[in-house]
Amino acid sequence: MTDVVPAVKQYVLDQYLPGENPANLTLTTPLVSGGILDSLAILDLVAYLEKTFGIELEAHEVDRDRLDTLERIAALVNGKLGRS
Repeated sequence: MTDVVPAVKQYVLDQYLPGENPANLTLTTPLVSGGILDSLAILDLVAYLEKTFGIELEAHEVDRDRLDTLERIAALVNGKLGRS
């Protein structure tokens, strides 16, 4: 099973922050409110999460608050997977 944080971090770095120092993208870096992810990027991220982790996100689960940091994304995905 793929660990959520490293996989999502690499995806964000590859897709939206090419050339960025990985150390600059922390668990609490604001992705949406910080302007890294816009509305189209959020849709791409949701598709990536669903495909990579075999989950289905409901419309009410896809919001700024739940997708704003790697930490929050991991909590959302782990919750869908039944992990603590």
